[in-house]
Amino acid sequence: MMLLRRLQDAAGLSHVLTAADDTAPYLTDWRRRFTGRAQAVVLPATTSEVAAIVLACAEHGTPIVPQGGNTGLVGGATPDAAGEAVVLSLKRMTQVREVDALNNTITVEAGCVLRNVQQAAHDADRLFPLSLAAEGSATIGGNLSTNAGGTQVLRYGNARQLTLGLEVVLPSGETWNGLRGLRKDNTGYDLRDLFIGAEGTLGVITAACMQTFPLPRAQATALFALDSVSNALALLTLAQSSAGPTLTAFEFFSDVCLQLVTSQFPEKRSPFAAPHAQYVLMQLSDHEDEQHAETLLQKLAEVALQKELIADAVVAQSVSQSASLWALRELISEAQSRAGHNIKHDISIPISSIARFIDQTDAQLAERFPGVSMITFGHLGDGNLHYNVGPPPQMTEERFFALQPMIYECVHDQVTRFAGSISAEHGIGQLKREENARYKSAVEMNLMRAIKRALDPLNIMNPGKVV
Repeated sequence: MMLLRRLQDAAGLSHVLTAADDTAPYLTDWRRRFTGRAQAVVLPATTSEVAAIVLACAEHGTPIVPQGGNTGLVGGATPDAAGEAVVLSLKRMTQVREVDALNNTITVEAGCVLRNVQQAAHDADRLFPLSLAAEGSATIGGNLSTNAGGTQVLRYGNARQLTLGLEVVLPSGETWNGLRGLRKDNTGYDLRDLFIGAEGTLGVITAACMQTFPLPRAQATALFALDSVSNALALLTLAQSSAGPTLTAFEFFSDVCLQLVTSQFPEKRSPFAAPHAQYVLMQLSDHEDEQHAETLLQKLAEVALQKELIADAVVAQSVSQSASLWALRELISEAQSRAGHNIKHDISIPISSIARFIDQTDAQLAERFPGVSMITFGHLGDGNLHYNVGPPPQMTEERFFALQPMIYECVHDQVTRFAGSISAEHGIGQLKREENARYKSAVEMNLMRAIKRALDPLNIMNPGKVV
């Protein structure tokens, strides 16, 4: 009771939730794979309130689970079943503190929804390029905690590369203000990068200074139909050499994904008369004009046809057509959710090895688990695949998920053989914690545990996640 009173003093009585109906939305992850318990959910509005909450929890030895939009896919923002934790929701911390157009930066609080950050930058004639399917509900704090990538990493980089400075409440309750909008700051260890991708296990990110860019004057979008993953990689090479820095997105998905979207969203249609094995969605962002962008994309398509890299192409002729093509890619995850559960893999592979990885791993899974369906899509330009396995027909969900450890082993062993990573942008959370320890070297794990002990000696920051 003493802790609850301190939490109420810090955040206000109405922003400390304890009733089951009030706390329930914060205790289950987006995929509904993990459900935990908490003694309270606290919703602070300022960094000082976060600091007071963390200090109170530290003095009581109470675990803290930071949470943003609760859109994560690995259970990283869900408490365990013990019921001792305090869920620290940052959804009230939504201020855009500053837009500095000349410095090309935007400083925002961790609870800002990604789409709102994009809009705030746009209102200042600037582009904030981080973009992903959950951008209408995912928050900047969550994006930073998992080092989110999204669809424009190829040109602009992932969340870590877009971040110049952070404000972080440490496990001690102290606040580190590192909100410096500098591209160069060589004054010691890079503390910023410790917290990005740490999933709230080292501290609570409360604000960030992010890079923005001049708005492109035009964008051109095309969907290419291909016969193989190898041709998609050859198309990537052609696009990089032909389009250079105008190449913004190079998204890849299989026909299985397209059929899944059109079946779950009947209003969506394939723009091609016949199905093809693979598809690439390409976007160019041009700083000249619309005609220049469209001409560049048209010429690229013509060369790709001449080289027989593609079987067909559709170039968007309007903003609405571009949006329709993007919907075929962006609705894949929601279509999977509607169709039923699947075993997800968020992996990265050296780009040159992706075709061999898919061919070999598909074959292994088909042999060991007959009837499974492969739902393969992702950000081919940066080597990030969402390599998901659907259940065989008629197999119950319970029986299918009993196979998860064996499917994980098959896929992740292959990822390791190809010098890849078992988590590209979703994080580790609790879903992949044991897998991470299995594939990382003892040296790596010991280094990470040493950092965790140094910053969080009481082990109160999101315990049971990552390490």
